[in-house]
Amino acid sequence: MLGPIAIMPSAPVLVPELAGTAAEAAELRAAALAAAQALPQRWIALGTGPDAVYGPRGTGNFGGFGADVTVRLSPGAAEPDELPLCALIAGWVREQVHPAAEVVVHCCADPGTALAVGRRLRAEIDQASEPVGVLVLADGANTLTAAAPGGHCPADVEYQRALDDALAAGHVEALVELPAPVVGRAGFAALAGLAGTSPRSVTQLYRDAPYGVGYFVGVWQP
Repeated sequence: MLGPIAIMPSAPVLVPELAGTAAEAAELRAAALAAAQALPQRWIALGTGPDAVYGPRGTGNFGGFGADVTVRLSPGAAEPDELPLCALIAGWVREQVHPAAEVVVHCCADPGTALAVGRRLRAEIDQASEPVGVLVLADGANTLTAAAPGGHCPADVEYQRALDDALAAGHVEALVELPAPVVGRAGFAALAGLAGTSPRSVTQLYRDAPYGVGYFVGVWQP
């Protein structure tokens, strides 16, 4: 059965060793960990990246991002792997809030493919006797301020506002065909496919763009 769905960015600044003591990173991190606390023992993670599935035996390291921080996708994981960022974040979050949990990470590059993957996973989850939590790792637009990594495009602020509003209201249909400036649109499309219909309730924990990238954190209860 489908358990809670935690939504958060796939952002290296969640990891203290990569963000230092910046107050904005600490606020985002606290919200993300609070969202993940809602998940049960078994997780599936959905993110944007080359089409692949990772875990639960995989391990990875944030060395490519500037910190020697190793993460595991399950307590006994021992197989080194070149995990993409979304899988690294999933492993890090797991270790912070549910060290005994295990997570399998599904990455998709194309929103259309991601939508189909989300639907397939939902069919599988519905056959499970125990609750399966879902962790969605996806950023919004990365062009929202002059310091943004994607450059500054003021018009994209409206795209981000619409995305944040859709996530806060549980408007599944609005997540299917997001515009190109939303860098995590495949992850959000996977969420739409998996959820199918609007959630029973939504708890918004964070919405802001502290580094010029739109970040939303919340929990959907299906």
